[in-house]
Amino acid sequence: MEQYVIKGGNPLTGEVEIGGAKNAALAIIAAAVMTDDTVRLSNVPDVRDVNVLLGAIEDIGAVVKRPEKHVVEINGSTIHRLSVDYDYIKRIRASYYLLGALLGKYHKAEVALPGGCDIGSRPIDLHIKGFRALGASVDISYGLISAHADRLVANHIYLDKVSVGATINILMAASLAEGKTVIDNCAREPHVVDVANFLNSMGADIRGAGTESIRINGVKHLHGTEYSVIPDMIEAGTFMCAVAATGGDVTIRNVIPKHLEATTAKLAEAGCQVVEYDDAVKVIAKGRLKHTQVATLPYPGFPTDMQPQMTVVLGIAEGTSVVTESIWENRFKYVDELARMGANIQVEGTIAIVNGVDHYTGARVQSPDLRAGAALVIAGLAADGITVVDDIYYIQRGYESFAEKLQGLGAQIEQVSSEHEIQKFKLKVS
Repeated sequence: MEQYVIKGGNPLTGEVEIGGAKNAALAIIAAAVMTDDTVRLSNVPDVRDVNVLLGAIEDIGAVVKRPEKHVVEINGSTIHRLSVDYDYIKRIRASYYLLGALLGKYHKAEVALPGGCDIGSRPIDLHIKGFRALGASVDISYGLISAHADRLVANHIYLDKVSVGATINILMAASLAEGKTVIDNCAREPHVVDVANFLNSMGADIRGAGTESIRINGVKHLHGTEYSVIPDMIEAGTFMCAVAATGGDVTIRNVIPKHLEATTAKLAEAGCQVVEYDDAVKVIAKGRLKHTQVATLPYPGFPTDMQPQMTVVLGIAEGTSVVTESIWENRFKYVDELARMGANIQVEGTIAIVNGVDHYTGARVQSPDLRAGAALVIAGLAADGITVVDDIYYIQRGYESFAEKLQGLGAQIEQVSSEHEIQKFKLKVS
């Protein structure tokens, strides 16, 4: 079992480069099989979720090449099976994007129900509603969701709740439907816009992505393209919070500052100085930070995927902060682990009352999910003493070279796989 072992107390300094957005890359990889031509994708993060999805589309017959670490070439002309029950696909939520992609192209798809982090229920009712509105029959049985249609016909679809996954899935299927589809109350996240831009580069006719209403004029087929995935705003935000928690001074490169506005605003309220450049942000944290209020909301609100990292920052800020989680009901599972490190946080339903303490102390903690795992690493970087983070498999699902990037900023952190290696690290840093 792999772990991170950390000696805290070093302010992070220097520069770090952010990779491609995992959430955008997953949807774009699924959409890439919607043409029989070759699609070349760049700025693709080399993380576990991406590699699992690439394995899944290879498993159904697509040709996948990786000429460079962050470049992927995909050709979907050789797909021979429309049932995706790849051994690992159940572990990632993005598996359901293959439904929209395959349904759009072949009018038939069967995919294992999605998994991912245990941060709350992941209903797919809005996905099903969208597919049925386009004329598909949908069935769930034996752990698989299957959809088929003689033909896909455009429709006006209202999403009862803002859903990134449903918006993207309907977007893909509607791109090859007959007529003009309108999706109202859709998600506005940057990776929704990125998927729409990617599909448009393949010949789709999608307008309004990034607003509450998207209009799709269906086309008969899509063609090959070359496309670069947007930078990962959650990876960038994670590093911003790590700088804040450790009292550091770091320039974070390869970002789109507008995507980071909600995180930037909250760190500024807490007392950080954030300087924006064209494709970078500089975060400077001096002295003890102060309390603020945070409520997660769909974009452009504060992202739920940044809530654990921000809570860790506020856990050592002066005063009492209130963090409200409005997206996922199980997103505070990490609080018990943080309490091992001295945090004083009371959770009441979807609200956390964060009473700032002077400092964290090193402890052995367990990563309950992807973002909470990254947050516990941040706590370890800010803590007195040694912290060991178990179950870093979750963290590796969405962060590439996490320890190496932190080491480049002066952090004392190593990836280990045995108690002997932990002891060696302790001797080295003592």
